[in-house]
Amino acid sequence: MIGSIIGDIIGSIWEGKQSKSKDVELFCEYNTFTDDSVLTLAVAEAILKKTDYQTEMIKYYKRYPHAGYGYLFNEWANSTNPQPYRSYGNGSAMRVSPIGFAFHDIETVLDEARKSAAITHNSPDGIAGAKAIALAIFMAREGNTKEEIRAKVSSRCRFEIKNSVEELKIFNEENWAFNGSSIEESVPVALLCFLDATDYEDTIRNALYLGGDTDTIACMAGGIAQAFYREIPDWIIKETRNRLNGEQLDVVDSFNRAYGIDYL
Repeated sequence: MIGSIIGDIIGSIWEGKQSKSKDVELFCEYNTFTDDSVLTLAVAEAILKKTDYQTEMIKYYKRYPHAGYGYLFNEWANSTNPQPYRSYGNGSAMRVSPIGFAFHDIETVLDEARKSAAITHNSPDGIAGAKAIALAIFMAREGNTKEEIRAKVSSRCRFEIKNSVEELKIFNEENWAFNGSSIEESVPVALLCFLDATDYEDTIRNALYLGGDTDTIACMAGGIAQAFYREIPDWIIKETRNRLNGEQLDVVDSFNRAYGIDYL
């Protein structure tokens, strides 16, 4: 799941913007984790401790209350009786990556993705987005090709994915399109950032280049790229770890040990 956290931290300074080229600096003094990383860690801790997703998400929200959550999630986390609010935003997909790494068959991955989404994002789109990212990570981890991942995710989750990053860039410019924060807008973009990349770093650069809800798109794409490429440049790992606290690093490292994940 570190691949997702890296994408969030790198993308944090680009949210609502896009880079003019892929050749940009990935880190500066302002890069930081956002709600994407916080809730990803919450899902990971729920898996490690075998607790429920809602309990851990609310616990992490209270621990990091200023990480940039959406209005509806804030209301949900502060409620005395939290109920799902049928969101079709990308929050369910941004936090799901640990599920794709932790479970060992497609049906369990999809069911856990559904459970993690439905506590807040119980709309068809909200659940489909979480399933799509978790399924892509699981398939990448299992050694499937990009063509196989594209075909299965597209058919099972019914997302239309463009053929290339440049094709999508041109389409967006010609149609004044903007990759916003809904599942329908962001999940296919995240999948494309991975599918049309040459390695982990190129995946993240694709997300910055396409823009939109950049931290979340890079977070989703980064999790898939980690599972597929199984190698992340050491300097990127170091820069990321420097922006996490000891408690957060403990969860990352415990998760990696528990599930035999190595990315160097």
